[in-house]
Amino acid sequence: MPAPGELTFAAPRGAAMPPRHLADLSPAERREAMVALGERPFRAQQLSRHYFARYADDPADWTDVPAADRERLAGELLPRLMTVVRHASCDAGATRKTLWRLHDGTLVESVLMRYPDRITMCVSSQAGCGMNCPFCATGQAGLDRNLSTAEIVHQIVDGMRALRDGELAGEGLPDGEPARLSNVVFMGMGEPLANYRRVVGAIRRLTDPQPDGVGLSQRGVTVSTVGLVPAIHRLAREGLSCRLAVSLHAPDDELRDTLVPVNTRWKVREVLDAAWAYADASGRRISIEYALIRDVNDQAWRADLLGRLLRGRGAHVNLIPLNPTPGSKWTASRPEDERAFVAGLAAHGIPVTVRDTRGQEIDGACGQLAASARS
Repeated sequence: MPAPGELTFAAPRGAAMPPRHLADLSPAERREAMVALGERPFRAQQLSRHYFARYADDPADWTDVPAADRERLAGELLPRLMTVVRHASCDAGATRKTLWRLHDGTLVESVLMRYPDRITMCVSSQAGCGMNCPFCATGQAGLDRNLSTAEIVHQIVDGMRALRDGELAGEGLPDGEPARLSNVVFMGMGEPLANYRRVVGAIRRLTDPQPDGVGLSQRGVTVSTVGLVPAIHRLAREGLSCRLAVSLHAPDDELRDTLVPVNTRWKVREVLDAAWAYADASGRRISIEYALIRDVNDQAWRADLLGRLLRGRGAHVNLIPLNPTPGSKWTASRPEDERAFVAGLAAHGIPVTVRDTRGQEIDGACGQLAASARS
């Protein structure tokens, strides 16, 4: 049975979760697992340090663990969950998209992006997506299954290892230290709040201090949602300081029912009221994600309506020029319509950013790389 406020969206029958991994477990559960394996509890912290702080999941590197025990502990607590199918880079190497094959053959994606002032990683929380938004490549592919906590975490651990090893282009820190990840966004494949328990578990692993976790700041984590209202209210009770991003895409129910089908269950006002409750609980302002689609949702009157809905709430709007998918009827707004939309929001005092769209030449839209690999 799901916990109160947790929503379940059925994956195809037979979808199998991966074997248990260190990152699926809390620090206390890791110690219990070690005892069950006949080991001393302190071994849990040793393995945690290797994985979360040193990014070393090869048992040959665990020099503080007896050689005779390494392979057995690796098999029990650090099984190989996913392998790289390929990397695709653009922006002179500052953006790298990775296609992963999971233990059951399922494909998912993550993206590592370097900007002048930050490094952001976009991660997947599901293989596919069950939200069925018609302009999204992932939504049109349907849902295969939820990712485990460890499968989510491993995307970030691998990205941090890549940064440490200098695999992403760009300048390092002024003192010559390797670049460090500053932001994680749950905006890859899937609806994060439809995989609630494992996503929250991943956030805990990512933000627990080393060696119990990766040691990132919760303020650098953003969780995106199309608006699963009960799950948003549940998230508000977690005591987190992550940012919530609401993928709104339309300010009126008539259009949003089509663009974001879950709106037929929870309307725009309900979604925004839940978002304001999360903002009050977390102390973080809400991001409103809005994909600008030519002649669909980019009219001036919709900008005015959106401004009226958000006025006085401290929300920030991220306008996203649509990254079209092959064969889709949906495409990005005209530049003049985009400028008019920005002006319409500004007239209400709403801060707005037009997102830098990266990766179009490497199947950058969410789900495109996986779709091209399957075709």
